[in-house]
Amino acid sequence: MAADKIAGVRAGTVHDETSARLAREHNDANVICVGERLIGPAVAIAAVDAWLDATFEGGRHSGRVDKLDRL
Repeated sequence: MAADKIAGVRAGTVHDETSARLAREHNDANVICVGERLIGPAVAIAAVDAWLDATFEGGRHSGRVDKLDRL
């Protein structure tokens, strides 16, 4: 819960492959949070794999990430 309070950390709570991929592509998340009781092991592994494979898209998302970095 407190990961985002650390300078340079952009944590995203993910629930599936799509939310994991978008956390990285749109918010440049460098930490992911996966709820153990909310998703099963297979979904968690797929989400982590999707997050690791994704890259930040930049462009229209860069302004948001810049704002986060200034907090």
